[in-house]
Amino acid sequence: MAKEILGQVPVGISNRHIHLSQQDLETLFGEGYELTVRNDLSQTGQFAAEETLTVEGPKRSLQNVRILGPTRKETQVEVSRTDAFTLGVKPPVRDSGFLTDTPGITLIGPKGKVTLDKGVIIAQRHIHMSPADAERFGVQDKDIVSVRVGGERGTVFNNVLIRVREDFVLEMHIDTDEANAAMLNNGELVEVFR
Repeated sequence: MAKEILGQVPVGISNRHIHLSQQDLETLFGEGYELTVRNDLSQTGQFAAEETLTVEGPKRSLQNVRILGPTRKETQVEVSRTDAFTLGVKPPVRDSGFLTDTPGITLIGPKGKVTLDKGVIIAQRHIHMSPADAERFGVQDKDIVSVRVGGERGTVFNNVLIRVREDFVLEMHIDTDEANAAMLNNGELVEVFR
């Protein structure tokens, strides 16, 4: 079957990180605490915070895991499969925010610790698009596409979720395991097709 090329998108590589609820932020850092912006991320209004936490699993811990802001409704920890082996947890591949039937973990901060009963995921690879980008690519929110990577370790990523929102900036997000397997760098262009 012939593939239909939809266009090219830049890659953003997502390292392990944490999204905190306001309540968990205050438990870990103190009442009324607010995150300190370290640098803005490509997605509008999102930032990497100066603050980091220790993520403690049943097997081992990961130190200095970056918090991303702003705070969210629910705390979520995004790791690669390699990180999951280190921690000793078995998280499913999920779209951000879909936390039912996910494993919990313990977060340790300077003022306290939080033991989550759910919230650890391996993020589903996805492409952020504005409605204008989606129209140009001929796709809709929640569509599934494939992405071809060129180069020495060229590959095809299937099951790539399209996420459309007014404030989204065009970018494909993959984790460090996926990027390393394909020898991809931030900002490289990949080809979207179906």
